[in-house]
Amino acid sequence: MEIDLTLNETDVTLEAARSDTLLDVLRDNGYTGAKRGCDTGDCGFCTVLVDGEPFKSCIRPIRQVDGGDVETIENLGTQDDLGPVQAAFVDNAALQCGFCIPGMIMRSKALLEATPDPDEAEIRDALSGNLCRCTGYEKIIDAVQDASTRLAGDGDVAADGGYPLTGDASPRRDCHEGGVDE
Repeated sequence: MEIDLTLNETDVTLEAARSDTLLDVLRDNGYTGAKRGCDTGDCGFCTVLVDGEPFKSCIRPIRQVDGGDVETIENLGTQDDLGPVQAAFVDNAALQCGFCIPGMIMRSKALLEATPDPDEAEIRDALSGNLCRCTGYEKIIDAVQDASTRLAGDGDVAADGGYPLTGDASPRRDCHEGGVDE
């Protein structure tokens, strides 16, 4: 069967079997950012946006997205030009193995579009359907808060993941108070 949809801002027609999931079709067509984890909708590794809402693509039948608008992590940026949410995850070391990160980033993008300045409880609630086995979540929460600031155009951001310089060209030291080199 043929499926017509807008995929990463491009109108496409894709071939699919009736039994295919959105994840099957995406991966069969070279969109490998969404990861196959549990195939039951429990881990969130496969999260993509469908009509602006986060969906677990491993349990979404392809026929349900016919005519829809699908966005994958491939649409957010490139290795050389990361999008703001991707850059915040990198700069905050909010990833280790990286397997869950595409789903986390897509769910974070949806959250930040709906709630531009979420508090920690809102972030935790929004990401509760996405599992991470490596990070302990704290750096992910920090990354989403940082992405919120970046999207609002506030604050300095260090491109190398370090601390931005203050106005006097010395490193920001607020989280290193009382350190060894004081």
